[in-house]
Amino acid sequence: MSLNKTTILEFVRAQADRPMKIKELATAMQVLSSDYPNFRRGVKQLIDSGELIHLKRGRVGVPDQLGVVVGIMSITRKGMGFLMREGVEQDILIPSWDIHTALDGDQAMVRLKGKVEGREAGTVIRIVKRADRNIVGVFRTEPQFARVIPDNPRIHRDIYIPVDATEGALDGEKVVAKLTVWDDPHLNPEGRIIERIGFPNDPGVDMLTIVKSYGFPEAFAPEVMDEAERAAAKLADDPQSHRIDLSRECIYTIDPFDAKDHDDAVGVQETANGFRLGVHIADVSFYVGAGSSLDVEAFNRGNSVYLPGMVIPMLPEVLSNDICSLKPHRKRLAHSVFIDFDRHGKMLKWELADTIINSKAKLSYEEVQDLFDGKPVSDQVSNVAGNLRLAQRLAKILSERRFAEGSLDFDLPEAKIILGKDGEVLELGSRVRLESHRLVEEFMLAANRAVALEVFRKAQPFLYRVHDKPDLEKLEAFSYMMERLGYKFAVSKTMRPIQFARFLDQVKNAPEADLINELLLRSMSKAVYQRENIGHFGLAFSHYTHFTSPIRRYPDLLVHRLLRKLEGGHYPVSFAKRVESVIDNVGKHCSETERMAEVAEREAVRVKQVAYMADHLGDEYTGVISGVLSFGFFVRLDRLGVEGLVRVSSIDDDFYRYDEPNYRLVGSRTKRIYRLGDPVRVGVMKVDRTRNEIDLFLIRPEDEQVKTKKQPKKKTREKKRRRKQS
Repeated sequence: MSLNKTTILEFVRAQADRPMKIKELATAMQVLSSDYPNFRRGVKQLIDSGELIHLKRGRVGVPDQLGVVVGIMSITRKGMGFLMREGVEQDILIPSWDIHTALDGDQAMVRLKGKVEGREAGTVIRIVKRADRNIVGVFRTEPQFARVIPDNPRIHRDIYIPVDATEGALDGEKVVAKLTVWDDPHLNPEGRIIERIGFPNDPGVDMLTIVKSYGFPEAFAPEVMDEAERAAAKLADDPQSHRIDLSRECIYTIDPFDAKDHDDAVGVQETANGFRLGVHIADVSFYVGAGSSLDVEAFNRGNSVYLPGMVIPMLPEVLSNDICSLKPHRKRLAHSVFIDFDRHGKMLKWELADTIINSKAKLSYEEVQDLFDGKPVSDQVSNVAGNLRLAQRLAKILSERRFAEGSLDFDLPEAKIILGKDGEVLELGSRVRLESHRLVEEFMLAANRAVALEVFRKAQPFLYRVHDKPDLEKLEAFSYMMERLGYKFAVSKTMRPIQFARFLDQVKNAPEADLINELLLRSMSKAVYQRENIGHFGLAFSHYTHFTSPIRRYPDLLVHRLLRKLEGGHYPVSFAKRVESVIDNVGKHCSETERMAEVAEREAVRVKQVAYMADHLGDEYTGVISGVLSFGFFVRLDRLGVEGLVRVSSIDDDFYRYDEPNYRLVGSRTKRIYRLGDPVRVGVMKVDRTRNEIDLFLIRPEDEQVKTKKQPKKKTREKKRRRKQS
């Protein structure tokens, strides 16, 4: 019998009739004395990983057979815990008094203890593995000790810092701490300072705090940079004889005006049957060899991270912003997809090819939109104007066809933040989604879809971008909420994307349309990368992948490599043996890095929004109620997109009752109602930059009338003051 950890675990789970001591287990498994040390080591490793549990009197058993489970802790701001297990949808409630020394993100062992309010509950009995975390917070000195107050509200205890582990940090500084020990829940955890970031209001500290909190890498290691420099000089090694030379074709890039990493270019031709679209993607896989230091670093990062005023790139800039970037008037290597459409936007055929391109223009979305709107344009836009007009026609046809087939369009406003040279917020708002944005989106969707179909027809393992059907329970909750808002959204097990699309079209002109879009999006599954193709529900595509952004997304880089391996229709034998594990590993890891980047980007935007609002105390805004709770309601401010809280305690005209089933607060005397989706007018009362919280005060119609009546008196006083000065 093989004595690896898998066989040991399978034996204990399936054949051991009771918990056994390690020597008893060895006897039962007929382990030779010469193999016993390795066997014992394997059992210890299983215990350390939580796959086996060590009981009293030295016996071991499988956790789930002993009322014990292992998972990852998630702790709320209020200190309530939940244990999440891989592959198990229902998490386990851990009351705050049963969390003991677990912190958010730790792998913990929990003993089940029945149900609390209808859900499974438990208590933490052991920390299997501490999360490798940076604890970022404010350093505080006390007469006898020092401590770090974590920024992350999910870390619910201050970190005690011994006097010899402060690294000279000053009171009030932002620091990075590492946990060293925490064995007693009655004492604070102990740690050490590993880095001083700076004082909270120093330029750049706000974004650096987020970078440190999420453990994002700030610089590339010297060996990675050296390899990137060598890769950038690799062009001379490419014979290029196998590549199609498209350098004379009308091809151009369309990106944000300040973009430096151009990984996609397009061009459109009219044909006898309709249109031929060319989507040309930077050939990053030519420069980044599989298994190289550069490749390992790109995989670990998973994707580029975009924070206000800064980018943490997946690849060094010598590649991402230079040799791989499809800069204008320079020959660049590309991986191209050519798609033929009929005049109704039906995809007729497609082909993939290695190419050489020479972009004729670097265009911004705004420049292209000016052309579409009939405004004056620059010479570089004029040079490709005819092709852009053709592209506009095709994009409109593709868009109409896609939406008619049920593809969803969550047209949510994107935060627009304009920063000064020191990172201060000069302007806040929402980005307008232009027709030029939609044009590029349509072409990228078409290319990704064609690539997925190409590989699916070869019946080979592949990395798909999938979006599962929504959870029925979440949809029912959304339907109930919509009913309270006055809309009908029928739910069934057999719902198709077209039903969602029709509902969104129905509410698109409603005042609360943005809120409804966001609530529906929250009720849906998250798109992930995986080998099993279950389709993309949101796009209403049966086959979809990510191919178009290999400079900033590692899955796209892997897809390029897989396509190259499949040139003969099958993977090479040696690669075929491990391709599934490669795909699964990349899919799982990159789905997680993408999720982390999204969370960090949202937090960074919130930090800048809060900083901006701190300079606008007393200013008044209109907004929509975006959430209702027993202690108040959240309001999303129009135009700015910022969310703040109106506390019940600040509304002094009545006592308000929380009507949870109807998502509203109701006045006991006045019967005044504040309901989810209602428009309101508010002012900025208080801003807490440490906790990233904005408190708003409500402005009622009668308050506006009183203010208007008093206004003339203010003018009279101002005139008197001026007369005295003169």
